[in-house]
Amino acid sequence: MNETTPITMKDIAEALGVSVATVSRALKDSPRISAERREVIKKYAREHNFFPNFIAESLRKSRVQPMKIIGVIIPQFTHYYFSTILSGIEEEASARGYRLLVAQSNERYEREVAICQSFYENKVCGIIVSQAKDTVHYGHFQKLLDLGIPLVFYDRICTGVETSRVVVDDYRGAFNAVQHLINTGCRKVAFYGASMNLEISKNRYNGYRDALLQAGLSPDPRFYRECDNREKAEIITPELLSQEDIPDSFFAVNDDTAIGILYSAKRMGYRVPQDISICGFTNGERAIACDPMLTTVEQRGVAVGKEAVQILVGQVEGTIPRDKVERRIVKTRLVVRGTTR
Repeated sequence: MNETTPITMKDIAEALGVSVATVSRALKDSPRISAERREVIKKYAREHNFFPNFIAESLRKSRVQPMKIIGVIIPQFTHYYFSTILSGIEEEASARGYRLLVAQSNERYEREVAICQSFYENKVCGIIVSQAKDTVHYGHFQKLLDLGIPLVFYDRICTGVETSRVVVDDYRGAFNAVQHLINTGCRKVAFYGASMNLEISKNRYNGYRDALLQAGLSPDPRFYRECDNREKAEIITPELLSQEDIPDSFFAVNDDTAIGILYSAKRMGYRVPQDISICGFTNGERAIACDPMLTTVEQRGVAVGKEAVQILVGQVEGTIPRDKVERRIVKTRLVVRGTTR
């Protein structure tokens, strides 16, 4: 047997020379099985990547027909973009007869590893995931692939494993945003981005840089900051705007960061957009709840979620080969509002 292939209770029973019922009772810590035998059986199960299917067992007990389950990992439920992606995932999965098992990594690598393990234990048919910000080791993802569980990444893709992914056109979205700033008279464009270990950060920075270079401008390292949330933006922006030479515009990696820049600039007495232009990236509800309303790049999260489900279900049901890496890009759209000229 291939050691990466999930085993069954029957396999354990045959290997140890006991009945399937004995294996089942041992894994449930039944007192009918001696402590020594329970430990032998559980040790063998752990070493061979066996975990009981809790979902299937629960459904059998309730006499409900088992449903197909997709695991979904969300970095943060509170992030508008991720919530729209989840809406797209749920809509498409429901239409295809699948249910969701959803968990939040809360941007923590250790939590992400634990969720992957839990999803495997609960026998999900596949997983849709956006990796946590601090994930730099990918063994937990590779293990799932080795065990035959399809993975589809969205937004923050994992370059450490070869698997399918759905992203928005981060490069083109950033390029168009910065080009708009330049076309409206801006020449000193600051960039607030996330960690460069994330592919989306690299793509958005490259779009920012190339738009400047095409216009005959050079990116100014003094105007680059690693910042991807409002709280940090409200600390960094006053420092940047207190220098002798200040930017005349900002391009931010997401709307929350852009709104932090907006409020900081206004508190310091700068007029937006007359003195400083600001562009975000998301087009969430907050973009129209600030004053002035935010110019931003629309990401179309619902479409991203639907595409991810289409790929995963295709691999689960065999219409897409599991060893085929699907790469799909959802187009962005610049939405011009009051924070740019």
